[in-house]
Amino acid sequence: MLQQPNQEKIKYFVYCRKSSEPEERQALSIPSQIDKANEMFADLKVVKILTEEKSAFLPYNRPVFASMIKRIKAGEAQGIIAWHPDRLARNEIDAATITYMIRTGEIKDLKFGSYHFDNSPEGIMMLQIAMSQSQYSSAKLSKDVKRGLEKKVKMGWLPGVAPQGYLNSKVKNRGENDISNDSERFPLIRKMWDLMLAGNHTPPQILDIANNEWGYRTAKRKRSGGNPLSRSGIYKIFTNPFYYGWFEYPAKSGVWHKGSHEPMINQEEFDRVQLLLGRKGKQKPHERTFAFTGLIACDECGSAVTAEEKNQIICSECKRKFSYENKRICPKCNTAIEKMKKPTILKYVYYHCTRRKNQNCSQREYIEVKQLEKQIDEYLSGIQINQKYLDWALNHLRKANKLEVLTRNQILQSQQKAYTDTIRQLDEVMEKKLLSKNLTPDEEEFLERKKQALLKEKESYQEQLKDTDRRVDQWLELSERTFNFSRYARFWFNEAVEKGDLQRQREIFSTLGSNLRLMNKKLRIEPAEPFETIRKGLKAVPEAKLALEPAKIALNERKRAVSVTLNPRWRRRWDSNPQPAF
Repeated sequence: MLQQPNQEKIKYFVYCRKSSEPEERQALSIPSQIDKANEMFADLKVVKILTEEKSAFLPYNRPVFASMIKRIKAGEAQGIIAWHPDRLARNEIDAATITYMIRTGEIKDLKFGSYHFDNSPEGIMMLQIAMSQSQYSSAKLSKDVKRGLEKKVKMGWLPGVAPQGYLNSKVKNRGENDISNDSERFPLIRKMWDLMLAGNHTPPQILDIANNEWGYRTAKRKRSGGNPLSRSGIYKIFTNPFYYGWFEYPAKSGVWHKGSHEPMINQEEFDRVQLLLGRKGKQKPHERTFAFTGLIACDECGSAVTAEEKNQIICSECKRKFSYENKRICPKCNTAIEKMKKPTILKYVYYHCTRRKNQNCSQREYIEVKQLEKQIDEYLSGIQINQKYLDWALNHLRKANKLEVLTRNQILQSQQKAYTDTIRQLDEVMEKKLLSKNLTPDEEEFLERKKQALLKEKESYQEQLKDTDRRVDQWLELSERTFNFSRYARFWFNEAVEKGDLQRQREIFSTLGSNLRLMNKKLRIEPAEPFETIRKGLKAVPEAKLALEPAKIALNERKRAVSVTLNPRWRRRWDSNPQPAF
């Protein structure tokens, strides 16, 4: 056992830290930490008081802490005084540095204002537990905060401060606050957009009108606001997609979400203002603009296949079509885009290899989205079955399900018996621990190990009982969905293309398989197992295939297709023990 240090010979650094991060807002302030250290350890020899306002959640993020460790290794001090172990470390690397230096004797003693440290093997172990608890608390809180923010984003609410013209609600429960219109500023900012759309004012002129004629002032907040709108502020308004209903989160991630707030303008108005600003529409959401990004890989180099939107404009004066990516004047009538009354914007989407994994990849051709949709439609036609075969398959599945139910009941009886036996053994162990007296340490340890083993066994049987009980129904449900998908997916896909429903196209396409490849403008699909089985079966039984094209399906058949399901989201992995698809 390590000997207690001779405190008279030990020199100490006082280390005080506080972070502005949410998980540390309740921590003692730095002046309070210093006061407590002086009060509690006045008799110790302090070399220097070190303070730092940095988060300790990530390693290599605290220069003062790193300098202190270096100075201790150089022999300037042999001990540290801090308020709590979490002031020293909230991550594994810094915690390991502290405990290792204690074991090697470089740090001879630690003093804490709210924790007792004993320089012994047991004390070091308890210190490690305290630091691990701090790491766990930080990680858990960070995870909880991220989960709360993700939930808020899914609900369509922008985390953080609402832009000008909108207000964050502060009356609801934490995490449930939404964004509403600012009744005072919303109509004024809408007027700013109107002036910009008219094409007769520049942003600085609109700014002067708003501040000096309308008396516009920004929303008053705790530490800011109540001032005239700034020059950068007016440009932020005119380039922020939030005003037509979209927001980017996380910031600069390229991931865009549809907001639940009331849009101030529509997308056409936003696009026109971007043209007037000469931004070529760059500040626009892209994450949901494209249906198939993130799903397809290049078959040559393995890089992701991305999409780009190319824009053309039809001159409102001479009706000439031209690309405005590099030209801002009609090549036929020389009318500037800014002078056109209502130019028509045409959008084309192209997919291509990003070449991120291999810049020498030869796949440089672009494929237009309509060609890609045609190839997907052709594949869906290869797994499409007719109504007669669907009815036969579902009837067969339900008969097979009845046999599965009988087997399930037998398995349930066996599992229930094993579960009951485990409960009985666990009761016996608990009774022996409670009633037996003068048990030796070995006997107590044996009973505790047996108790823990039986508890794990009990949990395992509980899960098996739940799984067996729902497995048959899940098997039937997934099988029915698979056949329904084969019957109607082609119709769903074509209907989604007609309506421009990109999310629905994405869901149907991603259901087909996980290995989707593109090479020489040809799409290669390695389908999920059940769809490949159906495709092969249709080759062997061609009479099960649908004879007519989707456009020729009778009206009542189309209505039936829609009524089957409106959300064809399926599992990408199919195994012998399927889980719920939703």
